[in-house]
Amino acid sequence: MSDQRTELYFPFSTPSEGLGLPAEFSHLRQEEPVAQVTLPTGDKAWLVTRYDDVRAVLGDPRFSRAAAETPDAPRMGNTTPGADTILGMDPPGHTRLRRLVSKAFTVRQVERLRPRVHEIVEDLLTRLLDAGPPADLISGFTLQLPISVIFELLGVPREDGDMVHGWTDVMFSLTAHSRDEVALARSELVAYMAALIARKRRQPDDDLLSALVAARDEADKLSEEELLSLGCILIAVGHESTAGSLASAILVLLCHPNGIGFLSTRPDAITPAVEELLRFNPFGLTGSQLRVAVGDTTLAGVTIRKGEAVIAAIPAANHDPATFDQPHHVVLTRAANPHMAFGYGAHHCLGAPLARVELQVALGSLARRLPRLELAVPWKELAWKTGPAARRLVQLPVTW
Repeated sequence: MSDQRTELYFPFSTPSEGLGLPAEFSHLRQEEPVAQVTLPTGDKAWLVTRYDDVRAVLGDPRFSRAAAETPDAPRMGNTTPGADTILGMDPPGHTRLRRLVSKAFTVRQVERLRPRVHEIVEDLLTRLLDAGPPADLISGFTLQLPISVIFELLGVPREDGDMVHGWTDVMFSLTAHSRDEVALARSELVAYMAALIARKRRQPDDDLLSALVAARDEADKLSEEELLSLGCILIAVGHESTAGSLASAILVLLCHPNGIGFLSTRPDAITPAVEELLRFNPFGLTGSQLRVAVGDTTLAGVTIRKGEAVIAAIPAANHDPATFDQPHHVVLTRAANPHMAFGYGAHHCLGAPLARVELQVALGSLARRLPRLELAVPWKELAWKTGPAARRLVQLPVTW
């Protein structure tokens, strides 16, 4: 790293218009693939931008999630998952918790949910069509679908969706809310989950949360604190990440020449299209949680010292021309697509199979029923909010 260059502040400023990642990603991939950046908190971190290096970081236990949750660790913003959560653990603790819920998210198990996901999607689209244009797809579709799906899977009352999302929306912000506001939202969610767990103990049902309560009470496979944190993570990440990915995918399709129209005539292209939209997502900032080196190591010729933070920039990796042909173009029928939108290694997204089904069904039905969907406002009028991993739309106004 040159001592002469201007200090880099991360996250980078995003383009004011269009579907491009910040230009810094491309420059750093070529010139400084492991670069020191300054975070919003003032802490320093090493930003990794090449595909192979990002994959190496995500798969290397020397870059630890648990170490990033210690009190004196560098911070990206005002919130972290927490040391007692599945997102803040390393193996073997992480592996133990992951096994408790992994069966609910296998490809085979999730495929059994596809008909129900289809029912939810069709109902939401019928409501949109009955109300008529214009419409906000965030409040009426992209948020409601993952809330409905994960709430049913966990056994959470659907009518509590807006309240729960209000808390997680604050928790997932990067700098929009103070540390106290984030702490309050987290405490509200924890209290809600504690009450829900108590209800499942009294009246167990055929749902994932009841199964986790039984794993705690009957087999002592996790502590009460782990049960509480796991429930919170599943309900929060289970809808926030999919909602963001779905909104991003739709916006990219609306800006792509005949994107929605193409899918309306090529339902066979839905699966590769979803993978490409996940890869291309131009609104990602990090795509992964901060990690901390647990020992001195070298990456791409740069020495990273014990205790220093590392950010594996998945969006930059997913646009690496060394791995993807024409990475800055949306190729809806792209065949080879080893993207890392769901991460890599031990922390590869547990809910990836479910997210894929939701995206496939949602985009397929949307293209079939609204083939002439278009933005209802100019790009410059779209409003954004910034989280620790991605920019997200406040609203997605559309017409047809």
